[in-house]
Amino acid sequence: MSVAYSRHASRAPLAVRVALPVGVLFTAVACLATLGGVITEEAVVRELPAPMAALALPQIDVAATGAANPCADEAVLAALDAGDDSATIAAFGGGGEFREAVVAGNAPCVPLDDPTHVWVVVNKLRSLSRIDYAPSSVTASSLRPTSGSVSMHPEAAQALGRMADAARAAGAGTIGINNAYRSYHLQQSTYSSIVRADGAKDADARSARPGHSEHQTGFAADIVACSSGCGGIGAFGGTPQSDWVAEHAWEHGFIVRYEQGATGMTGYIPEPWHLRYIGVELAAAYNAGGFHTLEDFFELPAAADYAH
Repeated sequence: MSVAYSRHASRAPLAVRVALPVGVLFTAVACLATLGGVITEEAVVRELPAPMAALALPQIDVAATGAANPCADEAVLAALDAGDDSATIAAFGGGGEFREAVVAGNAPCVPLDDPTHVWVVVNKLRSLSRIDYAPSSVTASSLRPTSGSVSMHPEAAQALGRMADAARAAGAGTIGINNAYRSYHLQQSTYSSIVRADGAKDADARSARPGHSEHQTGFAADIVACSSGCGGIGAFGGTPQSDWVAEHAWEHGFIVRYEQGATGMTGYIPEPWHLRYIGVELAAAYNAGGFHTLEDFFELPAAADYAH
């Protein structure tokens, strides 16, 4: 038997028949609004001003900025091999350039504790690289002597003679020599005698311990003022010779090593009589830079006292 729909079959209520189209319409409107928002947002984004292009940074050629290595220079190496300090300094470009390379740590071929070179720095914190070092040769100074220890490194002895001649020619008087090269054992004896007489504290202010003395290098000399006779080292300061030396010693490669006011750096009382030969090139750079100690010159720590 076929099933027939009754004309009185129930129909959907009017509210449902109206709600469905309205809901569909609402959904469609909402979708369009959403799409419109997206479109509007995209339009706004597209309308924002475009960012400026970043400036291109120049490329850096790292290889081109590397520091020069003077110790790789053939002229420097040849001068070092020949033991020619003056030629070595000249190969660096001069005294100022030599100093700058050492201070910058760019000169490993120039150890400052090697007593065979004029640039050696020995003080209370820096002993000689060989504690019992003795120069390969020394020669007696031509100056009037007041002791038996008046030999020096040959180059320093010749320079001291020229300096004394220049002082005399300038009318500053005669310069004599009290003491120059002292061996490790003589320095040991000298220092010990001062300790016995005045105590270790006073000895350390006036004399170096063996292995820490500039006299042991052969590049140092204690000078005196002479006329009919020669005075002691303690009487040198304030003489015409002392005044002239303080102003002109650098012209001959010497510096006054322990100046007034430098005790905090050197550890020694002022000694206007104690000259140290560093060569004409370095002495010129020392004077031009207004330096008063080798520690400052090479930017080394103050050496007011021994480490132990």
